[in-house]
Amino acid sequence: MRQFNARAFTLIEIILVMTIIGIIAALVIPNVAGRGQEARVSAASVDVESNIPAALDLYELDNGQYPTTEQGLAALLQAPTTSPVPGHWNGPYLKKKKVPVDPWGQPYGYTSPGIHNTEEFDLFSYGLDGVESSDDIVNWLVE
Repeated sequence: MRQFNARAFTLIEIILVMTIIGIIAALVIPNVAGRGQEARVSAASVDVESNIPAALDLYELDNGQYPTTEQGLAALLQAPTTSPVPGHWNGPYLKKKKVPVDPWGQPYGYTSPGIHNTEEFDLFSYGLDGVESSDDIVNWLVE
């Protein structure tokens, strides 16, 4: 008589494994979903509150004033040729050799002198929706 030494999974074992994987996925996926948006908001906040302002402050230390609205953030990478031309430009002031964009691929908004920060500058991202709204990331106090 012939004996089979089968080493295979039974249908019940496969169904049990699939059920366990489904339960784990049901617990993990909701916790991971939506984290990408949170990460983008955090990255934009760090840029608006720390990274870009630090470069702008270095520019101001060297030149006595912040770049004008017309000169924009490009003044952090290349010496402006429009008035007022900086006398002691010592850049580039940003490590990356391009004008920064927010995590949604849009340029950061910059106004100097600022409307909200009249002594310095306004720096902002319009966020996911790309228009001025309550989800904007800004460097001034929102009341």
